[in-house]
Amino acid sequence: MKAASILNHVLGPIMRGPSSSHTAGAHHIARLLRDLLGEEPVQARIRFDPSGSYAHTYSQQGADRAFVAGLRGRTLIDDRFFSCLTEPGLDVNFLVEPIPGADHPNTVEIELTGRAGGKLQARAASIGGGEVNIQRIDGWNTRLDGTAYEAIVEGDASDAESIASLLASDGATLEPIPTTISEGRAFFVAHRNAPLAASLRRSLQAYPDCRIRESRPVYFLQTGSPLFTSAQEMLDLAEAQGASLGRLALAYEAQRLDLPESHVIEEMVRRYRIMQAAVAKGLDPALTGMQLLEPSAHSVMAAQRANRLAVGGIHAEAAAKALAVMHVNSSMGVVCAAPTGGSAGTIPGVIVTLSEARNLPEEESARLLLAAGLVGVFVSNRATFAAEVAGCQVEIGAAGAMAAAAVVEAAGGTARQAADAAAIAFQNTMGSVCDLVQAMVEIPCHTRNAVAASSAFVCADLILGGYRNPVPLDETIDAVYSVGRMLPPELRCTAKGGLALAPSAQCLQCHRV
Repeated sequence: MKAASILNHVLGPIMRGPSSSHTAGAHHIARLLRDLLGEEPVQARIRFDPSGSYAHTYSQQGADRAFVAGLRGRTLIDDRFFSCLTEPGLDVNFLVEPIPGADHPNTVEIELTGRAGGKLQARAASIGGGEVNIQRIDGWNTRLDGTAYEAIVEGDASDAESIASLLASDGATLEPIPTTISEGRAFFVAHRNAPLAASLRRSLQAYPDCRIRESRPVYFLQTGSPLFTSAQEMLDLAEAQGASLGRLALAYEAQRLDLPESHVIEEMVRRYRIMQAAVAKGLDPALTGMQLLEPSAHSVMAAQRANRLAVGGIHAEAAAKALAVMHVNSSMGVVCAAPTGGSAGTIPGVIVTLSEARNLPEEESARLLLAAGLVGVFVSNRATFAAEVAGCQVEIGAAGAMAAAAVVEAAGGTARQAADAAAIAFQNTMGSVCDLVQAMVEIPCHTRNAVAASSAFVCADLILGGYRNPVPLDETIDAVYSVGRMLPPELRCTAKGGLALAPSAQCLQCHRV
């Protein structure tokens, strides 16, 4: 079973909105392919399958800009993101054409030509939350996900054994190197904890007609074994050690990434600050950049603080802050995927509100985020964060479940109580569809994030108050994923069903210039 990382796959990456699949994932694919090309690209042909999500949303959700920013070698949060499509030096064509054998809604085929004449052909998929899978390079099957240094070597089949031995000779490979042989050629993909040393590269190049491509990781290296892979295994350990969900989350991440716990906390604090900044920016009434909605988070927050709401309280404040982050996300501002761009508001809304209400130090806020993130690890391991695959339930639904666990952690509850709060939150969003209006991550995404943030407190209180959850978290995640796979494509991020077809929704005018 997959063993995800909190920082790599759940609470991250730090990205531009509005969609982690469309901006972060697209950027990761492009960055990896630029590396593999080995030179500056000057021409790119990017093809989307008409039955997938990219074909219908790539422009509205900024995937076009994200691909080009990555191909230009820029970070995703570079301010030139908004002008990268029109700058000279890179000729890009986006095409919607059938991709035979496409097995994911976010499948893309890319052909690159470099300034020195080099060429590369690739098939890839953005699989949710910024995660990617480079499936094919120059006709060879691959499995690249950006969590390691990759060395791709092609040589004569007669040299296969000696090339494989040489590739593994420095002890930097993370797993056995498979050998593929076809039509007299041998192909190797080495997942490594370091790039090829110059001397090793020269030794490989000494073989006749040997071709080498390399890429750098886009994530933290994942070199450690997971402490556990399921919620049940985690609960067994928690009860044996008397540890909370946040304590185990920190231990898990430190071991998975082979980092000191202090470094994990430091990085999570950095991400918490990104969340705080997004809340502050989204509460500014002068915010601009959304396409369909006008800013409203500041108005809701003002009403809450003036005691003008029907009930108000901490859950309403969290909802307003979740709404604020989504305003920034939809404006293609900088957010932290949590676990995706489309669900980036829920967890910041809850954690920032809790932290401010309780005057928590940043390290404590980081622990709450880690607790939330560990629930996300189990979702990533057993299911997906891609609404294109399983609907809104695995994005905002997952964020709500993660946030509920964090609220229990903040209240001093046990790991089992936190897992149960996450489970009932998930059980009450099961079946939620992705029906984004006009293919933009605004309606109903903003209010769904706000409601998920508010609901996190209710789910936590139900469990802390004595409700006994009969269906555990692992089984709940499996059920959610099964339901999601039953949803028709029209209800999975294609803007072809649900609210997207409401006449009023279709008549809305876009504000963005």
